[in-house]
Amino acid sequence: MQQAKLSSKFQLSIPKVIREEMQLRAGQNFILIPRGNIIELIPMQPVEDARGMLSSIKYKGTEEYRDRKEREY
Repeated sequence: MQQAKLSSKFQLSIPKVIREEMQLRAGQNFILIPRGNIIELIPMQPVEDARGMLSSIKYKGTEEYRDRKEREY
């Protein structure tokens, strides 16, 4: 378990072992989520990293969906 100390300017330094393991870089932004007495730090990824993420989803068409006429009484 790694530790970090909060400075007088309320700054934390992420230990080198964690920075290298998670490939963090200087100036990177994080999302902070408070959960009780725990603070989650989630590194934000550039939008470019998401490119092509949805290309593996195949379009199935609409033939499998119910038609509204089936629901009419």
